[in-house]
Amino acid sequence: MDLRNIAIIAHVDHGKTTLVDELLKQSGAFRENQAVAERAMDSNALERERGITILAKATSVEWHGTRINIVDTPGHADFGGEVERILSMVDGVVLLVDAAEGPMPQTKFVTSKALALGLRPIVVLNKVDKPDAEPDRALDEVFDLFAGLDADEDQLDFPHLYASGRSGWADAELDGPRKTLDALFRLIVNHVPRPKQQARQGEDFRMLATTLAADPFLGRLLTGRVESGRVRTGQTVQALSRVGQKIEQFRVAKVQAFRGLGMDEIEEGVAGDIVTLAGMQKATVADTICALAVDAPLPAQPIDPPTISVTFGINDSPLAGREGKKVQSRVIRERLMKEAETNVAIRVTDTPGGEAFDVAGRGELQMGVLIENMRREGFELSISRPRVLTRDEDGQRMEPVEEVTVDVDDEHAGAVIEKLTGPRKGEMAEMRQQGGKTRIVAHVPSRGLIGYHGEFLTDTRGTGVLNRVFHGWAPWKGAIPGRRAGVLISMENGQSVAYALWNLEERGKLFIGAQEEVYEGMIIGEHSRENDLEVNPLKGKKLTNVRASGKDDAVALTPPVRMSLEEAIAYIDDDELVEVTPKAIRLRKRFLDPHERKRQARAAE
Repeated sequence: MDLRNIAIIAHVDHGKTTLVDELLKQSGAFRENQAVAERAMDSNALERERGITILAKATSVEWHGTRINIVDTPGHADFGGEVERILSMVDGVVLLVDAAEGPMPQTKFVTSKALALGLRPIVVLNKVDKPDAEPDRALDEVFDLFAGLDADEDQLDFPHLYASGRSGWADAELDGPRKTLDALFRLIVNHVPRPKQQARQGEDFRMLATTLAADPFLGRLLTGRVESGRVRTGQTVQALSRVGQKIEQFRVAKVQAFRGLGMDEIEEGVAGDIVTLAGMQKATVADTICALAVDAPLPAQPIDPPTISVTFGINDSPLAGREGKKVQSRVIRERLMKEAETNVAIRVTDTPGGEAFDVAGRGELQMGVLIENMRREGFELSISRPRVLTRDEDGQRMEPVEEVTVDVDDEHAGAVIEKLTGPRKGEMAEMRQQGGKTRIVAHVPSRGLIGYHGEFLTDTRGTGVLNRVFHGWAPWKGAIPGRRAGVLISMENGQSVAYALWNLEERGKLFIGAQEEVYEGMIIGEHSRENDLEVNPLKGKKLTNVRASGKDDAVALTPPVRMSLEEAIAYIDDDELVEVTPKAIRLRKRFLDPHERKRQARAAE
C-alpha cells in the first residue's frame, strides 16, 4: 500500500487536534453512527480539561488507497521533548497557522526543528472564517518566519491552503467551494515524499524508539518508524543504546500499528511504517531496536536540556496521610522514576536525605501537569519553589533565557515593558503596533518569569496573551527581586473561625475560609506589608451577658483567594512549600515551628 508519514505542528490553540478529528471523519475512520468525543486525540483527562495537547499521539487514515500516518504533536515548549522525537519519524509536516494570530512563539519553536531536519512543510491557514482573520498577512509572516529560520529554497517554496478545521473544509483559493478537506488530502499525497525506508525492506531490521508507553497486559510499548527490514511477532531482536551498547535481547510479543483511533495487531511491520512493539524489559526512548546482526545504533535527535528544577518531598505536615493513600518516599520515588522513563524531558535525582527528590524539567507547565497527575492518583507531596538550572561555560555562570512574546492592548504595553525590562532583567528584541494591539518580544531570564503570569494578567486586566519559548543560554544577570509582600502564618492548630478571619481581613488577603483545617506554620494569607506576621485564625468572639443595643450582625467574610497549583508553586518563597493532596492545595513554611524558623533565618544570613 502507498504510504505517507506526516506530523501536524502548530502553536497552542491553533486547531491541530480539531483538524485531525475532521480528517478522521472524512476518511471514513468512524462509522456513520459512531459517537466520537470532540478532540478525540486529546484522550488524557488533563488534556481535555485544559484544552491542550500534552502527549504526542499517532493515528492513521486511508484516502483513495494511500495510508496516511498522522502524528498530532504538542504545541507547548514545555513538552518539546515530545516534538523533537516525533519529527524524526515523519517525511513531511503540515504547519497550521491561525489566520488571525499569525505565527506565534511555539510555531517558531516547532518549525525550526522541522526545517532543521530538512522537512518541506505544507502551510494551512486555519480559522479563515473568523471575523478578524487576515490570511494574507499571516501568509507573509509565515514566509518571513521561514526566511528568518534559514529555510532553503525548496522549503521557502511551500504550498498553502485556506481552511476551517471546525467546519471541515480546506481550499487552495480563499473563495473556493468550502466543502471538504479533499484538497488537503490531495496535497499530502502529492507533496509529501514516500518514506525512503520502503526501499530498504530487504535489509536487516532496524527501528529507532521515539515514544514509550505502558500497557497493563503487554508491559512496555515502544513506538517508532521501521528504518529498514521487517519485524514479525515472535522474532528475536536486540536493543542498542545511543552509544552502541547492548541493553537487552528479547522476543517481540506483539506488533501493532495505528488504524483510525485504535491500535490493531498486524502480522509484520515493514520499513517506512510506524509501528509499536511489545516484549522489552529495559529498552527506552532513543534506543535502537534491531536484528541481532546489527551492531551500529541509529543516530538519535539531541534533546533540549531541562531549565528548571523542583524538589518533590513527602508531606510532613500535621494533616499528612488524611487525604491521600500514597505518602511514603519510596512510592513517590517509584512514580517519579516511571515518569522519567517515558518523559525524556524530565530528569530525577535523589537528594542527600533520601526523603525528597529533585525533578528537573522544561518549565512550570510541565511540572504542574506532573504534580496534578500525581495528586489525582492519590499522592501527597510537598513541593518547593522552582529553581533555574545554571551551567558553567569557560568559567562563566550561564542561565537559561526565554523568548517572551506578548500581545496586549496599547494602553497596557507600558506596564508590561516596565515589568519585563526592569526588575526581571529582560531585554527588548522587537515591538510593533497594529490595530490597537502591541506585540512585544523580549528575552527574559527564566528566573524572572517564575510567578510572573498572574501579575501579567492583573496588569493587562486579563486581556493580554503571553507566550514563552526557550531561547538560549546567557551570562548570569544578577539578583532578581522576588515576592514583595509578607505572609500571614497560623500560630495554632484546629479549625478556622469566621470571627477571627473577619478581624484578620484588614491585615491582608486571606487564602482560607471559615471552618477549614489549619495548623501551626501554615500560610493562610498575604500580609499587606513586607514582613511575615503570625496570627491566630481560631480566636472566637468572647461571649458575655452584656448585650449592645444593636443585635450582633452575622460576620460577612470576603471570599478567599484560591490559587491554582501553578500559581501556588510560583507564589511561594524559598523558605516555603506547597502541600499538595488529592483534595487540597495548601501553602506552608518549610519549618513549622516559629523558633526553628528564626534559627534557620539567622543561619542563612
